[in-house]
Amino acid sequence: MSDDWLQDRAKEMRREPSVQERRLWKLLRGRRLGGLKFRRQVVIGRYIVDFACMRHRLIVEADGPHHADRAERDRARDMWLNAQNFRVLRFPNSQVENRAHEVIAAILAATGRSLTGPV
Repeated sequence: MSDDWLQDRAKEMRREPSVQERRLWKLLRGRRLGGLKFRRQVVIGRYIVDFACMRHRLIVEADGPHHADRAERDRARDMWLNAQNFRVLRFPNSQVENRAHEVIAAILAATGRSLTGPV
């Protein structure tokens, strides 16, 4: 995969996010969550990650049903990202949909932050 292809694919993914990605982005964008700056659909190496907080080297992934079939691939991807000093938090779509407070708490805990206002 070329860098240009990855960049184009990331742009396409930003234009057409899943419902859960849209929901997570609503929580993360504009430093709404503990003042953390997140970017979405970020190219890191040969991968596109859903959300990245570069300052804390934290990646947040919303995992849909297709990830059940790609567990080994996701594991290899996470290992590579970990080797680049990123932490990866994966949340199943059902958790993003029904228990967003747990997702928020896990992200804040991973960055050592606390919630300073409404989300």
